[in-house]
Amino acid sequence: MALTCGIIGLPLVGKTTLFNLLTQGEEETSNYAGRTKTNIRISQIPDQRLDFLADIYHPRKVVPATLEVTDVPGLNRGTGAAFLAAVREVDALIHVVRAFNSEAVTHIDGNINPVRDLENVNAELYLADLEMVETRLERIAAGKKNKGETQVEQAALKRCQEVLNEGKPITEAGLSDEEWQAIRSLGFLTIKPMIFVVNIDEDQLHEGHFDGEEDVNAYAGEKGIPVLAICLELEVEISQLDPGEREVFLEEMGITQPGIERVAQTIYRHLGLISFLTVGEDEVRAWTINEGINARGAAGKIHTDIERGFIRAEVVKYEDMERLRDMSSVKEKGLARLEGKDYIVQDGDIINFRFNV
Repeated sequence: MALTCGIIGLPLVGKTTLFNLLTQGEEETSNYAGRTKTNIRISQIPDQRLDFLADIYHPRKVVPATLEVTDVPGLNRGTGAAFLAAVREVDALIHVVRAFNSEAVTHIDGNINPVRDLENVNAELYLADLEMVETRLERIAAGKKNKGETQVEQAALKRCQEVLNEGKPITEAGLSDEEWQAIRSLGFLTIKPMIFVVNIDEDQLHEGHFDGEEDVNAYAGEKGIPVLAICLELEVEISQLDPGEREVFLEEMGITQPGIERVAQTIYRHLGLISFLTVGEDEVRAWTINEGINARGAAGKIHTDIERGFIRAEVVKYEDMERLRDMSSVKEKGLARLEGKDYIVQDGDIINFRFNV
């Protein structure tokens, strides 16, 4: 099952532009604040390791890691139901907020204030969770039986109610593992991993600062949320350049990596995801797994037969391959290791699974 990421925010802040950049889509971006349509596409996670390995193996195809991305309708009067319904369907959130100046694009609230906008959108998530908590507590109170597991859930919900009333997400409720298990199936919105993308203009990019930056960083820091400031208008221009022109342009602009790559990689890491790699003349591929999965579990990402018949995993560190540029040289220097089923796979491991079915 593909992991999904939703792009949220107020209307006219650059959500669909970001969606198009992440997914190579061509959805309309217009000065219209009442969209209720939800767009969904697959985004590839840029990975320079794959480019390097492809230069060595010249495979028939290169397959990067992917995420499913949803362009959630902007939160506005009349779009709240569509907004919340789309948010419930995703695993993580990219919250886009406006800092750019533009006379052509009117801010829905009349002026630019990034922290206010972040708080307004997040307030909808808090209110939705609070309604769910209160509804569930009423049902528990009305029930005839009050079993032990229900008591655990009730206690957890009351603590959730307290933090939500304080304008804080459920992640700050300090729940025990047992309490998390008791409420996990309720599908709360404020437990979803989130990153903030601040959409800036070119002047702000060159200045290295936007109005309200300190407040945004402080607000995000309290919640442990990563912040990326990106000029989406410039990112569109970069995406339309040929690869050679793109490198020259980025160098002239003093940009080491396109912002859109940073967004994709940040949300990937923030979801607790890593990639292991498989290589060969047929295919060079990045396989997405949760951090902490063992070798046998990783084998199952390729095929259940490999997991079932797992014998050993031949593991090479990407850094060793990058340094020596040849698998034979890596093995000659004793840098290819045989690992058992309990080996915890690390990001960038190049793995060849040995199995018997």
